[in-house]
Amino acid sequence: MGSPAIAAHAQSVEHVLQTLEVKKERGLSAREVQRRREQYGANRIQKVKRRSRWQILLDQFKSPIIALLGVASLLSFAFQEWIEGVAVLIAIGLNAAIGFVTESKAVQSMAALQELSHTAATVRRQGQLEQIPAEDLVLGDVVVFEAGDLVPADLRIVERSKLQVDESALTGESLPVSKTIDPLATDLPLAEQTNLLFKGTAITRGSGSGVVVAVGMETKLGQISQLTAEAKEEVTPLEKRLDQLGRRLIWITLIVAVFVAVAGILGGKDLLLMVETAIALSVAAVPEGLPIVATIALARGMWRMAQRNALIHRLSAVETLGATNVICTDKTGTLTENRMTVTQIALADAEIQGMGEALEAAGEFSADHQGINPGQHERLQALLTVGVLCNNAALSTRDRSRIGDPTEIALLVAGAKAGLDRDALLKTMPEVREIAFDSDSKRMATVHRAADQGWSEPYRVAVKGALESVLPLCTQQWTAQGLQDLGEAERRQWSERSEAMASSGLRVLGFAQKQMSDPKADPYRHLTWLGLVGLLDPPRQPVKEAIAACHQAGIRVIMVTGDQPITARNIGVAVGLVQEAETQVRLGEALNHVDQCSPPEAQALVQTPIFARVSPKQKLDLITLHQRQGSIVAMTGDGVNDAPALKQADIGIAMGQRGTQVAREAADMVLQDDAFPTILVAIAQGRNIFANIRKFTLYLLSGNVGEIIAVAIASLLGAPLPLLPLQILFLNAVSDVFPALALGVGEGTAAVMHSPPRDSQEPVLPHRSWIAIGLYGLIIAGTVLASFAVALQVLAFDLSQAVTVSFLTLAFARLWHVFNMRESASGLWHNEISSNRFIWGALALCTALLLTATYAPGLSGVLQLVPPGGEGWGLILGASLIPLGVGYWVNQRWH
Repeated sequence: MGSPAIAAHAQSVEHVLQTLEVKKERGLSAREVQRRREQYGANRIQKVKRRSRWQILLDQFKSPIIALLGVASLLSFAFQEWIEGVAVLIAIGLNAAIGFVTESKAVQSMAALQELSHTAATVRRQGQLEQIPAEDLVLGDVVVFEAGDLVPADLRIVERSKLQVDESALTGESLPVSKTIDPLATDLPLAEQTNLLFKGTAITRGSGSGVVVAVGMETKLGQISQLTAEAKEEVTPLEKRLDQLGRRLIWITLIVAVFVAVAGILGGKDLLLMVETAIALSVAAVPEGLPIVATIALARGMWRMAQRNALIHRLSAVETLGATNVICTDKTGTLTENRMTVTQIALADAEIQGMGEALEAAGEFSADHQGINPGQHERLQALLTVGVLCNNAALSTRDRSRIGDPTEIALLVAGAKAGLDRDALLKTMPEVREIAFDSDSKRMATVHRAADQGWSEPYRVAVKGALESVLPLCTQQWTAQGLQDLGEAERRQWSERSEAMASSGLRVLGFAQKQMSDPKADPYRHLTWLGLVGLLDPPRQPVKEAIAACHQAGIRVIMVTGDQPITARNIGVAVGLVQEAETQVRLGEALNHVDQCSPPEAQALVQTPIFARVSPKQKLDLITLHQRQGSIVAMTGDGVNDAPALKQADIGIAMGQRGTQVAREAADMVLQDDAFPTILVAIAQGRNIFANIRKFTLYLLSGNVGEIIAVAIASLLGAPLPLLPLQILFLNAVSDVFPALALGVGEGTAAVMHSPPRDSQEPVLPHRSWIAIGLYGLIIAGTVLASFAVALQVLAFDLSQAVTVSFLTLAFARLWHVFNMRESASGLWHNEISSNRFIWGALALCTALLLTATYAPGLSGVLQLVPPGGEGWGLILGASLIPLGVGYWVNQRWH
């Protein structure tokens, strides 16, 4: 039997039925159904094996920094340093718990796809109609359908009447698609295969029958589900960077441990003391606060984004947003309102613009920039009346509820703006006949009784449709001078006006009317031409400013749509995505062979701002192409067809209001308001979060390096140790975490959107940050050693009191050091750090903890701390401010 689904749209109905060995009047026999089910399988989307909960939990511990923290915790317990060991375990546990919960919910798109298979189908078998579960359909089954049905498999249409289908979830086409039964060209994109019905789409109008040409995973929906399953879920930049940092810290830790231990032992220090000190410093080299602070910072970012209508599924996706430098966005509903609107009306000698919200009854009409009253404009009123009468949609202007074709809804809204209500009109001009819209004739007519409306004949005919279908039927037109003959010159002018409107991205309809005495007469003869109506899915108001802000922030925005090229280009110009109407729009077919592209060809594709008529596979290839160029790609989507691309993208962004369940669950972020500007808010938040992560990592490591250098120099010089092992662990476990946490939850600054995104390969700590860590570490270490020496040599303190001075000097120096984490361009007192209320709370809490450790009986004994006295406190406070002063001077010089 071959594989007729491959080119079923290019074959005649008779050829498809013959190939499938079935008669449309009888269908398949029970025996043949059983044979084909065994041969081709059930009509269901197969479940792809997903990670078990145990696998997800295990994955939380695969980071090098988590492994290093685990070793540090074991060493702490081995030397009975219980506080440090427990603190590290809490950090690991919290990190794993949050990651497990979020990732358990992240990849459920296949389950959502499975739900689309649970529907019924009416099928003709052995000459009888019967209703069966859709999954029992087989290749060659003859399916009967009507408005409201979900398409249960891929079907070649055999019969149809007034058939229209909503394929937006599958193709991205914003308008219902009229269907035909005629064979088509072989190489057509999915959206143009108008003699096929696709599994998972919905019949919105009409009825008919079709023969099953693909089931299960062979359907377009099944192929998309397979792409979704196979799409590689990218490791986020933050995960990559933290892994790199963890590997560096492993080597630093080993070097510190060996160096300090050997130096101390060679210097004659006690062997056990130096082993304990080396282990304490090794643990200190690992910022155990880093994972927990990073987790809380990301969670805080998730909460802030939720307040701005952006829900995040994956914790690490928050930071990834900040690295995004390419946004691939759909057109319909994201850049536009997803509401067809009458924007232009062409009469014989007038151009009229429609104004007002898409679904609001209030609005104005204007000509030559001056408002007009449609009730006093007879020809405009007549055209709008035809649009309301020749219509099958329903609209409630009170609660904005609407039913029907978006184009017809737009015509009802335009009529409502002129005071025309369909229900009221039908009471005075009841409909007696309808000649339904047909995809072949591309027109529609309704006949109304109008005996009491002042017409010379008792019936009024209202006609709308494509210009090429309506204009040839007209013999006269209504002008400002009255009815005039419609000659070839006038017809040519109307065609030119229609082409001009279409070239600006409008969907154009022609309108005509006539009166007649016999309601059964041909409604399409001797019509009076009224004019043209141009409809547009208008751009969302804030989108243009948001795209301009993206460009300022170094983010490229690329439109990827299933709509027509001319519509895509004009919307692109309207929202500022491109500057010139001549900008090249590439069709999706240009992405069919990206793996074989030469570097210049790939570069040209990457630089293209608009792609139209794009299939799901082509979206996937476009994202992969950008990722190969080193870009961090965000992708928006709302339909089933978008799920593979949403999963493949570094950041998948689904629409919360109109998005399908499949799209929402494949995405990393859901926009509750479907608004493109919300993406910009999220990106700004992501950039600030990464800046915060960099700040608190720099803060933690520079302080840790300071204490390591201080102890290492003392060991090399054979001097007493300025810090004891338990004191080091106390500082790292208690005093450092709170300021770092305060840095992590800071709100950041708006200035982050005034610069381009950081390089996707840039680590958490670039070379300049490691230099800063080393310099700050030297300054802090020098301060600690100097205060220790002054306490011993100048103030003649005993060793316990001098160690207390050096301990507190280090502690407070690290607290004040938090202000060195401000932006270099800011002042010392007015910056994002000093305005962060959490910073002041952390400083107050840490100060209280340090005073408790110094003066509280029991704890001070364990830590071997004694009151430093007045002179000691003066030395501590003066010395601890030195790193802040030097840091301010360096910041000013560097800036």
